[in-house]
Amino acid sequence: MSTRGTNFLHKWISQNVPETTSSDIISVAELTQKLFADAEAIGISSTEIEENTGSVYETILDAIVHYDPGSPE
Repeated sequence: MSTRGTNFLHKWISQNVPETTSSDIISVAELTQKLFADAEAIGISSTEIEENTGSVYETILDAIVHYDPGSPE
C-alpha cells in the first residue's frame, strides 16, 4: 500500500466508522463501497489502498470491532 493509500485509509476510517456502527455484513460492505467511492473521487485507486492490507472489508470490520475513541480531551 502506498503511503498515500495508507494515510487515506486510516484517516477515512477515523472519520467514517463511528462507535455506533454495526459489525454486520451489510454495514461493513456499505462502508467498504463508500471508502472506495471516496478514494476514487480524489484519484486513489482501490489497488493503491489494498496493495499491502489485503482486504479492506476485514480492515473496516476490525476497526468496528476494536473501536477505541481515545482518551477524552
